[in-house]
Amino acid sequence: MNGTGSKSEQAYAQLKDRILSGDYSPGYRLVLSSIANDMGFSVVPVREAIRRLEAEGLVTFEHNVGATVAGIDPDLYLHTMQTLSIIEGAATALAAPSVGKDELAQARDLNRQMREVLTDFDPVRFTRLNTEFHALLYAPCPNPHILDLVHRGWNRLGRMRTSTFQYVPQRSHASVEEHEHLLDLIESGAPASDVEAAARAHRTNTLNAFLAQNGQPPSPI
Repeated sequence: MNGTGSKSEQAYAQLKDRILSGDYSPGYRLVLSSIANDMGFSVVPVREAIRRLEAEGLVTFEHNVGATVAGIDPDLYLHTMQTLSIIEGAATALAAPSVGKDELAQARDLNRQMREVLTDFDPVRFTRLNTEFHALLYAPCPNPHILDLVHRGWNRLGRMRTSTFQYVPQRSHASVEEHEHLLDLIESGAPASDVEAAARAHRTNTLNAFLAQNGQPPSPI
């Protein structure tokens, strides 16, 4: 088998990619022998890879079941998204004066690609483009402490491998339109309070779509 690094490293990379891409969905049983045969390895490197993924929170061990792909912790997701709605809104507003024509053009191109994905919806690709879009807008934030909190929030979502759009794909259409509105505000030099409110509402709307899908009331913030 082609690849770089040790067999354990290769097994880890392949398993993580399958989990993050959604090929192995939450609750999927990770049977050592089957995975080892599929990859052409012995069970030893696969076992080591699964242990690494467990330490990262992507895999859990259940009694009488074994290793399974971890599900989403709804409380952790709720609290992370609530926090992000506040701090990312602030970061985007603070960054707005430093977002130039080139960055706006890149952001509009990313949103155009997201709009194209809607035709034959791919939630994993949409999520990747969405992550790039928002990172482009908050990256110039001059406050390193706020920026650090935003990065922590996004990293936490990444560890949960959460794509809300896999659960509520209909939210993607409204998300693209809200992106356009946010870009229009930044391009027009709108007051920071307007930019912050739009960015915060955008994040909260995504959270509320997820909560509604799960029969929960909307977020109070």
